[in-house]
Amino acid sequence: MLIKTNETDTSITEQQQQLAQLIEHFTPNDGIHQTKIPSLALIRASEISQPIYSVYQPALCIVAQGSKLVILGRESYTYDLSQYLVASVNLPISGQVVQATTEHPYLCIRLDFDSGQIFDLIQDTPSAQPKPDHLTQRGLFVSSTKPSLLEAVIRLVRLLDTPEDIPVLAPLFIREILYRIIQDEHGHSIKQFAIQDSHAQHIAEVIEVIQSDYAKPLRIEQLAAMINMSSSSLHHHFKAITAMSPLQFQKQIRLHEARRMLLAGLTDVADAAFQVGYESPSQFSREYARMYGLPPKSDIKRLRHTLDIKY
Repeated sequence: MLIKTNETDTSITEQQQQLAQLIEHFTPNDGIHQTKIPSLALIRASEISQPIYSVYQPALCIVAQGSKLVILGRESYTYDLSQYLVASVNLPISGQVVQATTEHPYLCIRLDFDSGQIFDLIQDTPSAQPKPDHLTQRGLFVSSTKPSLLEAVIRLVRLLDTPEDIPVLAPLFIREILYRIIQDEHGHSIKQFAIQDSHAQHIAEVIEVIQSDYAKPLRIEQLAAMINMSSSSLHHHFKAITAMSPLQFQKQIRLHEARRMLLAGLTDVADAAFQVGYESPSQFSREYARMYGLPPKSDIKRLRHTLDIKY
């Protein structure tokens, strides 16, 4: 039994090295590199980063070298080359590269997906059918990387060397990758959003509304009525998936959008506050400093000096 475990460990190590070499080959410099496969991005960082606040869309992230810290609400997730991370729904997240050097840069792949792809897999795979007694689960998880998953990911990245094969083979490899993660022990975290009329699917609808109408006052009763839930049930399932209340979720979306506008030089602090839905610039500045550690002007000044790439 010990020999079999060692053989498995050796196989994973070799695959991780292969993936790291491929990512380095296609990323001549630091940053996020979109590829000829539309849903695939390769990420490289040669140093530890500042926390980056963004809204993660449904995606699989696999680290081939280095490690990263992700914070959702008050929960933290660290993953490295032995693990992968999946966001199953749009979530406001803080991400920070915590292990990277020039000699051994942080190397990662990000594969975006949507609930339609998961739904098709579930329909075609009897063993992937979700169990009706599953509870609503967090929309973010970290799981151990397995050789079968790494093998499919390596085949997908290698297609970048033969772009003429991408239209035919990339969809097949992506389908296999998604199959591997929904078959994993945390697979229900993804499948729940593809189940018709599930609590998770309804919460995903609420998330979309909050994201699109983040500057408007939050009307919990209206949102609950929209998905035929009670207000208390909405709160319960929303927090189960996002690790925060709808109000906390909206606040993070507002502050993230305001920070983006300020960093781009599109507006001043007071106007940014009003544009994202705050009635009081002073309240906006207090909540901004609470989230980012500095008042808006100081934070943007720091970002412009230290943040020249986004991981």
